[in-house]
Amino acid sequence: MDIIFLHELKVKTLIGIYPWELNTAQTIQLDLEIGLVTSMACQTDNIEDALDYAFIVQRINETLSQKHFSLLEALAEHIAQIVLTEFKSPWIKVSVAKLSAIRGVKKVGICIERGSKLA
Repeated sequence: MDIIFLHELKVKTLIGIYPWELNTAQTIQLDLEIGLVTSMACQTDNIEDALDYAFIVQRINETLSQKHFSLLEALAEHIAQIVLTEFKSPWIKVSVAKLSAIRGVKKVGICIERGSKLA
C-alpha cells in the first residue's frame, strides 16, 4: 500500500470543554497518513490518478470552521471518517495535538488509526 502524508497542518478551531474554549479558537496541529487505494499515479504520472492533497486540506478546514468538538478524540475520529468515506481511503492514521495547552508541554494529543492496511 502506498501512503501519502500531510505533516504539521495547523488549523484554528473551537476545541475543548472549558467555558473559554467555547468562544476562543485554538491552533491545533494535524498529521495525517493516508492509504491509497491504488498506486496508479506512480505509473501514469497523471494528477487524475492521484489523491488531491489540497482538497483534503480544504475539506478539513471547512469542517473545523463549522463544528465545535469537546475532545481531540472526537475531532480525530471525524477527520478519519471524512477521509475514509469521501476520499475512499482504505486506511488512515490521524494525529491531533493542542499546542501549548498545558504549561511546560509543547503538544498534547491523540493518534488514531482506522481502516485496514491490507486493502
